[in-house]
Amino acid sequence: MGGDSRNFAVSKHNTMSNFKIVPLSKNYVQHIRETRKDDFGHEVIEQVATGAGPCRVSLKPFEKGVDKRLLFSHTPFDIDNVYNQPGPVFINADDVEEYSDIYRFPPEIKANKKSFPLTLIGYNDQQMMALTKMVGDGDVDEMITEIFDMNPNVAYLHARNSQACCFICKIERA
Repeated sequence: MGGDSRNFAVSKHNTMSNFKIVPLSKNYVQHIRETRKDDFGHEVIEQVATGAGPCRVSLKPFEKGVDKRLLFSHTPFDIDNVYNQPGPVFINADDVEEYSDIYRFPPEIKANKKSFPLTLIGYNDQQMMALTKMVGDGDVDEMITEIFDMNPNVAYLHARNSQACCFICKIERA
């Protein structure tokens, strides 16, 4: 009976969430791993992890000095305009599973505010910036829910590292 309760709790949590996390897809990064070139024609850099990352596919932190990672330029936007912010991202050098608990923000990133200070940036459906909000000591899941509830003009969010400004993941309305 305890297992049923836990399954119900997970289902209940998923139906309550008004957002879903969108990592980089395995299909997208497979091409980058094979060609060793990013979408901008830059050579992909392979290195042993010197920082926590995270991997933009699994959304899990890297183990410093152990994990091999690939560094390349990426833009998380579909439309080429003034907000099209290409920048550096890391993925595991080896194939990994995409982040699958998509109705909650990755707990390992959420729990480590020192390594992963977060900013949420909201965009409308024309990809124009609509808001920015630093997470700080707040609960990122609650902030995402509140942003979507209070701002109907925000079509999606990007989570970025507040210090490095790099893209972590996209967050869509569920």
